Amino acid sequence: MFKLLKRLKPIEWMFVVFGVFFIVAQVYLDLKMPDYMNKITLISQGKGGELGDIWLNGLYMLLCTLGSVACSIITSLFFVRIAADYSARLREDLYTKVQSFSMAEISKFSTPSLITRSTNDVQQVQMLIVFGLQMIIKAPITAVWAIVKIAGKSWQWSAAVGVAVGFMVVCIVIIMLLVSKKFKRLQVLTDKLNQTTRENLIGIRVVRAYNAEKYQEQKFEELNSEFTSTNLFTGRTMAFMNPVMSGVMNGISLAIYWIGAFIISQAQLWQVNGLFADMVVFMAYGMQIISAFMMLTMMFMIAPRAFVSARRINEVLQTKTSVSDGAGVGKTDIVGEVEFKDVSFRYPDAEEDVLSNISFKAKKGQTIALIGATGCGKSTIVNLVSRFYDATGGEVLIDGHNVKEYKKDELYKKIGYVSQKAVLFSGDIRSNVDFGDNNASEQTIENAIEVSQSEDFVNGTKGGIDAHVAQGGTNFSGGQKQRLSIARAIARDAEIYIFDDTFSALDFKTDKILRQTLKKQMKDATILIVAQRIGTIKDADQIIVLEDGKIVGQGKHKALLKNCPTYLEIAKSQLSEEELNA
Repeated sequence: MFKLLKRLKPIEWMFVVFGVFFIVAQVYLDLKMPDYMNKITLISQGKGGELGDIWLNGLYMLLCTLGSVACSIITSLFFVRIAADYSARLREDLYTKVQSFSMAEISKFSTPSLITRSTNDVQQVQMLIVFGLQMIIKAPITAVWAIVKIAGKSWQWSAAVGVAVGFMVVCIVIIMLLVSKKFKRLQVLTDKLNQTTRENLIGIRVVRAYNAEKYQEQKFEELNSEFTSTNLFTGRTMAFMNPVMSGVMNGISLAIYWIGAFIISQAQLWQVNGLFADMVVFMAYGMQIISAFMMLTMMFMIAPRAFVSARRINEVLQTKTSVSDGAGVGKTDIVGEVEFKDVSFRYPDAEEDVLSNISFKAKKGQTIALIGATGCGKSTIVNLVSRFYDATGGEVLIDGHNVKEYKKDELYKKIGYVSQKAVLFSGDIRSNVDFGDNNASEQTIENAIEVSQSEDFVNGTKGGIDAHVAQGGTNFSGGQKQRLSIARAIARDAEIYIFDDTFSALDFKTDKILRQTLKKQMKDATILIVAQRIGTIKDADQIIVLEDGKIVGQGKHKALLKNCPTYLEIAKSQLSEEELNA
């Protein structure tokens, strides 16, 4: 939590100082009222006391009350402003940090957990700043100041208050020990609830198609039941605080009056009025001390969960990104060249390499295709080009420079990337094609839509290029989403294009026309294609055949049919005898 508080700006620290000033003023005014109560008690019991003096001291008490309320309001305004600005900045810092993460860090935390940390956890910290900071500042000041005020009045009364405070401290410590781990578990369960809900909503069609609603409900119910029972445990445990505090407050009142009655009964007649006034004042200060510890109790109800949340936020903010910016390359003599030099790669915490000793070169204008069985490492290779991960061995070069030397934005400007899963963002077709820092012209956008074979359905959609796109592109078919994703890459006018199994949702006719159009449109660009279908890649300048993360064949279609058993086996599973012979 203290690491997070270091992120407060100087002006926010200034607001904290102002807040502390008004808290001290509020405590002073609260503790000043018993003095006037003492005077009123003495005047009302003394001979020759005037009613005007009672009214005057009562007016002072009213002014103290109004001043205390005003200070409380001003303090709250300061801390609310601090909490609102700070939490907004914290969310922004988390979002920016997550944006810089490679796929390794995102996989480590998981998407639902990152969402929870950016929302629920930040909210817990915000609540602590709004309420907890006021309490943690005000409570000790009130308690210490009140104790100083009553010091020397009566050791019997002081002992009674001391016993009450000691009892409360013991109760607070026991309760905190019981609930601290449970608060941590609550945040983890929140992550899991988000994950299960997210999976169910994303896969709702599959869930319904397989009549798996009951299974999903059971999964959710198990997590929800554990979350509920954990919440009930913490709630019931913390609920003991209120009756304990009320019992202590009532007990201390009874003790003060009982002790006061005993002291007054033993005192001389001339001492009675003074002792009675002291008892009234002591009661007021005793209540202030108890209320201070009640504030601490409320703070302890907020703080444990907020501390857990702060620790989780710090985990994200302090995580070093495994893929970091290089020094920058600038303009290069070579354009559109991709080279792998003895590259190996292993996923974080994996026991074996996914890729081993991968070497090939793609020159400007060439089309390089990657094919192989599922899980052989095709997508991993193009992920290394895009620096979604960094190679664990060897070098990946673009235009003669290691990808690690590039700044990220500098590298990504060279690449037009189409992911394995077509991704569209809520908005319209135009914003999805002209995405990011493309700044494409109207003509470029229209050309990209035409080349990607999207023109027919775009023009047939109400609104055309400005037609609405729902979140995730759910109002378009799989093939339409893939073609719009391809249009987005074309509009980038990049040196290198990566198509990661992009044509799988297209029919053979559209696939063929699209590839022919792309070849004409991108004759000067380097193209990397990951594919499952032989028909998609047989015209490539170079086909790389992968098996178990290793290159087992490299060359053109006809040569591989003769020289590479793995490629021939794939071809036989997809092509007829006539097509193979042709």
